[in-house]
Amino acid sequence: MNKPVLPDTHDLSFDDFDEAVNPRPEETDFDRIVEAAISRRGLLGGVLAFGSFTALGGALLPSGAEASSDRFAFKPIPTNTEDAITVPEGYKAEVLVEWGDPLWSDAAEFDHDSRGTAETQGRAFGDNTDGMDVFSHNGHTLLVVNNEYTNRSIIWGNRGEGDEITADDIHKGMLAHGITVVEIENKDGAWQIVKDSPYNRRITPESDMVLTGPAAGHDLMKTEADQTGTKSKGTWNNCGNGVTPWGTYLTCEENFNGYFSSSEEVQDQKPVTITADLARYGINPKDWGYNWAKIDERFDVAKHPNEPNRAGYVVEIDPYDPTSTPKKRTALGRFKHENAESVVNPDGRVVIYMGDDERGEFLYKYVSNGVYAPGADTDDLLDNGTLYVAKFADDGTGEWLALTPETTGMASPAEIAIHTRQAGSAVGATTMDRPEWVATHPKKAELYVALTNNKNRGVKPNAGGDETPVGGPNPRAENHYGQIVRWRPKDGDHTSKDFDWDIFVLAGNPTVHDDAYGGSDNLDADNMFNSPDGLAFDSNGLLWIQTDGSYSNEGDFAGHGNNQMLAGDPATGEIRRFMVGPNECEITGLTWSPDRRTMFVGIQHPGEKGNSQWPGGEGTTPRSAIIAVTREDGGLTG
Repeated sequence: MNKPVLPDTHDLSFDDFDEAVNPRPEETDFDRIVEAAISRRGLLGGVLAFGSFTALGGALLPSGAEASSDRFAFKPIPTNTEDAITVPEGYKAEVLVEWGDPLWSDAAEFDHDSRGTAETQGRAFGDNTDGMDVFSHNGHTLLVVNNEYTNRSIIWGNRGEGDEITADDIHKGMLAHGITVVEIENKDGAWQIVKDSPYNRRITPESDMVLTGPAAGHDLMKTEADQTGTKSKGTWNNCGNGVTPWGTYLTCEENFNGYFSSSEEVQDQKPVTITADLARYGINPKDWGYNWAKIDERFDVAKHPNEPNRAGYVVEIDPYDPTSTPKKRTALGRFKHENAESVVNPDGRVVIYMGDDERGEFLYKYVSNGVYAPGADTDDLLDNGTLYVAKFADDGTGEWLALTPETTGMASPAEIAIHTRQAGSAVGATTMDRPEWVATHPKKAELYVALTNNKNRGVKPNAGGDETPVGGPNPRAENHYGQIVRWRPKDGDHTSKDFDWDIFVLAGNPTVHDDAYGGSDNLDADNMFNSPDGLAFDSNGLLWIQTDGSYSNEGDFAGHGNNQMLAGDPATGEIRRFMVGPNECEITGLTWSPDRRTMFVGIQHPGEKGNSQWPGGEGTTPRSAIIAVTREDGGLTG
């Protein structure tokens, strides 16, 4: 028996790694698809009319709605490739907390030479910040931040070429994942963390979790360590987030699959234990190089094949109680969760919108059976409800398809909760261009989703074999730029199965392309961008857009510069650039201080390819961080 031959995957993205070890079959003649897509510039007739800004920028808005003069409180800035944070005139950005900063006064400060140990990392701020939010509690301000993953070349950068990665190195990387809860305070006009606060907490891949909802106790959730199938250990690769109406934090497990591996010899080039159901979620015999199975056997699927079924959920955390046990809410489905956008429907039911961030996967919503009442017990609201998946029509309408045993052919709600992707495929949901963050307008029933990109659109099926045709909300073949789609539920009812949709913006490069790849009419040389990812509304109804795309600044991306953050006006379609990040970073995660005078923004993986020393400067290790952005006049930032 021979192990499968795998390509060199060291520099691949998570998605590209998964496809390299589990390739999709070629499905279509790409040249034919591209020709068809580009010829559909007017295709798109009433829904996407690239030549009609009115259709693109305001199709869902009543005449005169939100008529606005200039609602932007800043002048737009140009792109750049500086290894620094750039914000508009009249604003300043200061670092609040960095990867490795200790949360307790008896913990060691970050060491740029060693990059710390497992012991120091377990008591320090985690790595690669992502989704986050601020909570106020009895006069205390708590910042809760996802620490999505680590860059091995940075966290293990103290190891010379050929040096062995030790068990402590692996453990250090593991403990850099998860969530950080830290109290912060504004002292003498500057934000800082409060060391030794009783609220400070690290939640890691080793923390205890409770499994709730329909999947809890199912045979597919049982392991040798947990024969009840109701308790698990840890959360990792936490991407976007959400906040419940009752004030708890929702963290979303995204690329959970890349931490599992198999020690099993293979037959016919395939490991026996990598079933079709595991493969649909990207479980492979080889992990991404984190090597967790070397120090924790539960990550070896040959020995514990059910363990991956216990990851890929939305986790609820009580930030006010550091002794509380986080709950994995399986009723919200299992997939590569981006964020969880919560809405209280007019009838009191809780609705949560979620995207599955992989090429050709789906957009979901969950509707609770019970209703939310302030002060009443809320524990049942995220355990009992119905999960739906979106199907878009080319005419600008869509419907939510219920995922039930009757519609999917699955045996039980538990199987739907565990194999949610398979359920979406069974009902014929629309394959999307990597659905990332969902954001809801604060003043009306209108939602936006970032479809970041999809090089496989019209070229290859998704991981489940579902076709990825060009059309509808995914109008371009081999989509390298992404788009933001918006929809409005029928009659403002988030529980309705019907909705109308259009496209708020098609990202692109109008300086390179004069067709659909140039982007929509509200994009030009002064505000162009690629790969929208994070989305958030401020209290005034401006949509903030964060990017995670190509920073090559050449070819199709010439002039795009480093990743950035922009603001869009839903009323007019106008988009302005507000921030540009340091080299090789992603801008991700956005929230505000309770008084709305400070905007907290996450800077993830600066220097991921070795070309940044932000924020410390020359001779220092690049470190992910949270920055605090304020106006120099002390005014509101959102």
